[in-house]
Parts: sequence; structure tokens; C-alpha cells
Amino acid sequence: MTDTSNPYHICAASDCDCGMTRRDFLRLSALGTASAAAPLLFAGDAMAQQGPKGDDQPVKIGYLPITDATPLLVAHGRKLFEAEGLQAETPRLFRSWAQIVEAFVSGQVNVIHLLSPATLSVRYGAKFPAKVVAWNHVNGSALTVAKEINSVADLGGRSVAIPFWYSIHNILLQQILAKNGLSVVSKGREGSIGPKEVNLVVLAPAEMVSALASKSIAGFIVAEPFNALAETNGVGKVLRFSGDVWKNHACCVTFLSERDITTRPEWAQRVTNAIVKAQLWTRSNQIDTARLLSSSDAHRYTPHALQVLSKVLTVTDYADYEKTGIIAHKDWNQRRIDFQPFPFASYTEQMIRALKTTRLEGDTGFLQKLDPAATARDLVDDRFVRKAIAAVGGPSVFGLPASLTRSEVLAV
Repeated sequence: MTDTSNPYHICAASDCDCGMTRRDFLRLSALGTASAAAPLLFAGDAMAQQGPKGDDQPVKIGYLPITDATPLLVAHGRKLFEAEGLQAETPRLFRSWAQIVEAFVSGQVNVIHLLSPATLSVRYGAKFPAKVVAWNHVNGSALTVAKEINSVADLGGRSVAIPFWYSIHNILLQQILAKNGLSVVSKGREGSIGPKEVNLVVLAPAEMVSALASKSIAGFIVAEPFNALAETNGVGKVLRFSGDVWKNHACCVTFLSERDITTRPEWAQRVTNAIVKAQLWTRSNQIDTARLLSSSDAHRYTPHALQVLSKVLTVTDYADYEKTGIIAHKDWNQRRIDFQPFPFASYTEQMIRALKTTRLEGDTGFLQKLDPAATARDLVDDRFVRKAIAAVGGPSVFGLPASLTRSEVLAV
């Protein structure tokens, strides 16, 4: 039964897990086997055959209520898909990453934002043919801890929540912990944790603030606005911003099925055009973006208050955090979250290398076989985003180099 008193609890399927995120993880991991994935793949093919042909296919967005979804929601709210000659259905809000992937694979939604490392699991683990066509944003995550935690070392012997094993959050957290002499374990919430160990637990983003408040975890690393929510509610504080560890890293990306890309290339181009235009608009209209995404807006895209979203979207420098020493790299001059759509190959390559040395759960056999450079070329299709960026003025409007290449900068 749906708990209607909880604005974050949204059952997107008849078998809603009601917060059982470990079961969510096992469901998604199971997609890596042919027997589990086949029914969903068949369902997706059936829906594609029965649905509209060509560019008449409506845009069906699936998203989680986090700021990573901003470009998709802004494109919908400002009717940018319609401006591209497309029809767009009301976006569907999902509670967990497992649910959003299942809906995508089965054809219930056709445009999603997904954790960048999770795209590897879907394409190469579950063997579902889909590609990254654009980034949704850069940075926009943080490690938030209980107020009595004053250093990374203080997390020893405690539990910290991550949103998913295949996430940039898991990668960065493990690097931060290792740099501070801590090792990671996965013992659930009841296991005995050594003084130099940090127990990782998987939680849905919407459950993290309450878990921190109840002291069942000592911290979490996740996308905004949950870090800002913990700050605003006085239950936690930011210990490190993810963008202060990996400069202008991606977190979520726009994921389209290869079937749609191949059979509807003009549709894919128009979808990407709208998302790129949404990001460009967002960069210059931060408070309006916060209003559009807030619970007070008529669209009700998220259950978040304007105050919390504004804390994330409208802050253009880290002055207050610099004063307290939270920011280690002041010269990076970053926003708490920023938006640029180009999927740099160097990032994908570095992400794959990092994942291979990161503790994960589930079958990781597929991951060890991936060549970083070859996978970056296969996973990402940047044809559409290159055209879309050119159409709005070129890379410079997003502060990007004309070559659309870069070197990754990580400094834990």
C-alpha cells in the first residue's frame, strides 16, 4: 500500500518495493542474466512495434526527483520538446534506479537520466542496447555527514550510504576513504565494523536524510538536493563536494535505446536539441529553474521546497564553504552544480578504470573485460549533441573548449 503521507514515496510499478533498496539492487543485477532480461527485452520490442513510427513517437521521460534530472524536466516544463516538433507525455517519477531501468528496458519510458556508471551495467551487464547521447550536468553531489563528524577519519567504524553500487558516488567515496586510511566493507546495518572500516549501505536518495537524522548512518554521498536538505534541516553538514574531488565530473547522463537512435535518428536529434537548450537556459535562469522544479510549481516535478533547490541551483561560488575549509581546490572556481551536455570520452575512460578498482556487489565479470577507450566509443554516441551544441552557438556558450576534448583532473 502506498504511504501517501510521505511525499517521496511514489510507487511506479504494481510491485513497488516500498524502500527495499537491496531488493532493487538485486532486481537490477539480475538483468545481467539472459533469462531475467529476456522478458523485458521482448516487452520493449513489442511496444516499439505497436507504437508510433518515425518521429511521431512521444517523448516519455523517466526520472528520479533529484537535480540530475533538471534538463529533462526543464525541457518538458518549457515545452522545448514541442518546439522541436515532438509530443511529450507527463514525465514519470520513479523511486529507485532499478525501477527506472526496468521501465526503460521494457519500453514504458524512452528518455531517462541514469547514473553514468550504471549505463555500463545496463549495456554490457544486462546486454540491453542503449547509448549515452549527452551529459545531464556536472558536479551536483556531496558527502554529507552527521554534525559530530569533523573529518573523514571520524567515519571509521560507521556506516555511510550510497545511492547505488554503480555510481560516481561510490567511486569517489571509496577514493576519499582510502586516502584517509579507511577500508570499505558491506555488512548491512547490523554487522560488526572495525575501527578502520566504513560500512557501505545502499539507500534510496529520499531515505538518506531521515536515516542520518535517526543516526542509523553517519553520512551519505548522493546527488542534490538531499545534501542541501540535510543542511537546511540542521541534521547534517557537507564534508566534501564531489566536484572538489573530480573536477566537473558527470553524474547522470541522458540514455536512449539504440533502437530509437537507429530507427528514429531525427527523433533522437530533436530530443537532444531540447535537452541542450534546456541546459543553456538553466545556466542563466537558476532561480526560475528552482521554482519550476519545486513542490510549489504547478508541475510538481519534485517534492522539494524552493528554499532547498535554490541553495543548490543559485549559488555560483563556494565562498562560505571556502571560509570553513571544506573546499580544497578554490582555483577550480566551480558551481555547486552546473550544466553542460557534452560527454567527454576522457571521463568515460577514467570512470571505467576507476570502477575496476572499486568495491562493487553483483557480477562484475563484464566490467573486467571492458577496454576503456573502445568502450567509450561504443557506449557514447555524440553525433546528436555535437549538432545541438553547434546550433546554440558552439562549445563556448557552455564554457567548453572548441576541441571538445579535455584531461581529467582528480585530486582526492
